[in-house]
Amino acid sequence: MMDGQVAGRIGRGFVVLLGVKGDDTEKDARYLAQKTANLRVFPDADGKMNISLQDIRGEVLVVSQFTLYADTRKGNRPSFVQAAPPEKAEALYKVYVDSLRKILDESRVATGMFRAMMLVEIVNDGPVTIELRSEGNLGDDSAHA
Repeated sequence: MMDGQVAGRIGRGFVVLLGVKGDDTEKDARYLAQKTANLRVFPDADGKMNISLQDIRGEVLVVSQFTLYADTRKGNRPSFVQAAPPEKAEALYKVYVDSLRKILDESRVATGMFRAMMLVEIVNDGPVTIELRSEGNLGDDSAHA
């Protein structure tokens, strides 16, 4: 919610908090969109995580979140030097969202507003929170606590 207005709303699906790192590329954004759509985390008839977002015709709310790259190793004030500059981050955010819309359908992907202060309400149906990383950042966990 921004200024009392709802920016995006979804039903069953994922809330994606998308952080863009300084060395991320369009290839990374497209890879993550594909991974998001095909990640098998919804329960099948036996209760096992075996069904994807595509399989359930689920929806996605994508919210830009540069603070995912906070480095808190030194002092008490986080550093965000690993996060991409806003212009690059916004461009890759759009690549990710556009890629998801091509995979899932435009009507199933909602967004927040890039660089805006938002109140995000999430109803978490289950104990699943998963960090996805692009191929280029698979081995780097220095920004994550």
